Amino acid sequence: MRTQPIIASVLSLASSVWANPSPPHQPKTHLNYTVVTGIFQQDDPATDPSTFNFTAQNFGLINRTYPSDSSCPDRGKATQWQKLNHYIDTLNHSPETKKNNERYVLLFLGRHGEGFHNAAESYFGTPAWNCYWSELDGNGTVTWADAHLTTTGIAQADVVNRFWNSLLTKEKIAAPESYYTSPLYRCLATADLTFANLPLPRKNPFVPTVKELFREGISAHTCDRRSNRTYIASHFPTFKFEKGFPEHDPYWKELMAEPREEQDRRSKVVLDDVFSSDKNTYISVTSHSGEIASLLRVLGHRVFGLSTGAALPVLVKATTLKGETPPTSTIPYNPQATCAMPPTIRNSTCNDCSCCL
Repeated sequence: MRTQPIIASVLSLASSVWANPSPPHQPKTHLNYTVVTGIFQQDDPATDPSTFNFTAQNFGLINRTYPSDSSCPDRGKATQWQKLNHYIDTLNHSPETKKNNERYVLLFLGRHGEGFHNAAESYFGTPAWNCYWSELDGNGTVTWADAHLTTTGIAQADVVNRFWNSLLTKEKIAAPESYYTSPLYRCLATADLTFANLPLPRKNPFVPTVKELFREGISAHTCDRRSNRTYIASHFPTFKFEKGFPEHDPYWKELMAEPREEQDRRSKVVLDDVFSSDKNTYISVTSHSGEIASLLRVLGHRVFGLSTGAALPVLVKATTLKGETPPTSTIPYNPQATCAMPPTIRNSTCNDCSCCL
């Protein structure tokens, strides 16, 4: 089996990039996140993620009354989304909210449509995919390094685009005011297709910011290695890059993997970055199944897996607390073993290189 030692430079780079200290002239504060439950069906443990259809269920929005309904404009004709938008606005302007240094933000977390890496795993089977094929750029017929969308993935994004169009025109949902995306191609393409040609407010057009740390959990899989900045800019010329976005991927290294705890740490860093620098209330993030799962853990949301192309709204209360962020330690990447030849078995209980033995 091939292994590769831990690359010290990667870890030092990750530590420097993911650190987010407060400026020395400002009081030390940190952000704490909680999920406002009872708003969406996805908050309810009785909702099964494997069968839930967000486009058929109005994004999971629960039909209910809010304490602010009596002051809602046109409350007799207001849609459920208009009532929720008014409720969030009321919360954010409440003296109690300001007194407690709180803020309410509605996040729309969308997973990319099916990529060629997803299709390849289904074709080869998970054991062979994890310990052999995923570590290659492709098989000579299909390329899955920084995977593009399949025709199915494109169709999934088109479905979500039509869904957003209906929400905006019929349900009067508040459109996202800010857009962010992972730097991996499948997310860039999904975001581009999802929000194309929608009746968005002129003051908040679809101009997403590419953020490094919204990427998928970093593994030995080549689908987790992003393309260079020049390539991304040439294919998505209207997208913006966050400050300091490097030309080449600084994190992915051959046969190295990011521990789950480390992913959660950098998910907290990127959330803190967005919430500290972006004062908007409605924010869209296009990312990955593993990264969205990590973001949900940081937010305190229950586990809710998303199929390719699916999306999840989360109403978040962010509280600014005095004092520095509780310290966390950088956890080294793990070296990953691989197989010289792909195993022939498709037993789903064997998902690593023990399949080769």
